[in-house]
Amino acid sequence: MNIILIGAPGSGKGTQSRRFIEKYGFVQLSTGDVLRGAIAASSALGLHAQSFMNQGKLVPDEVMIDLVDSYMDQQEGKSVIFDGFPRTVAQAESLNSMLKKKATQIDKVVYFKINPQILVKRLTGRRTCSQCGEIYHVESKPSSKGHLCEKCGGSLTHRPDDREEVINERLAQFEKNTGPTIEFYRKQGNLVEVDSEQEPDVVFEQIIKILALAN
Repeated sequence: MNIILIGAPGSGKGTQSRRFIEKYGFVQLSTGDVLRGAIAASSALGLHAQSFMNQGKLVPDEVMIDLVDSYMDQQEGKSVIFDGFPRTVAQAESLNSMLKKKATQIDKVVYFKINPQILVKRLTGRRTCSQCGEIYHVESKPSSKGHLCEKCGGSLTHRPDDREEVINERLAQFEKNTGPTIEFYRKQGNLVEVDSEQEPDVVFEQIIKILALAN
């Protein structure tokens, strides 16, 4: 099964993705991880992508699709969660074409719908462990160890992109680039919405029901 989690920064995609990985054995496809892995391995695609990054340029869609294509070949037979990709309609169309060649498809696209004001509150209060990546919140999920992570003891940091002025810019970019992608999948008939303002457990149960319908 291949599913896409799509939503604005802070809408809860990462939290739900980790749950499906832990409980159902999904593999997460994060383009950032795929890029870093290809570069670290010094593969031809990785070096090609790095040449753009070294110039301060975005990695072109066609290169990203080739990287995703190579990654999917390594995950044959596994259920994959696409998190943060595709971001644009062009990427979505290319992904559809690539998966069709592999005789597979995107089964469901889960859109995490949330009020932007709640997103800003979520992100400005978010704290991330500098060592293991565990996420906390100063109000809804504070660490019992203060400024240290409960799991590994690492220091909790406030990411630069979790500051209000940066968040507003990220939300504007999301609406501009990914808004049309949401409508693309809605027209295809495989988009479903979840209210991600709810508690994570409730959102998780909703997605389970949605995926059960896809089986």
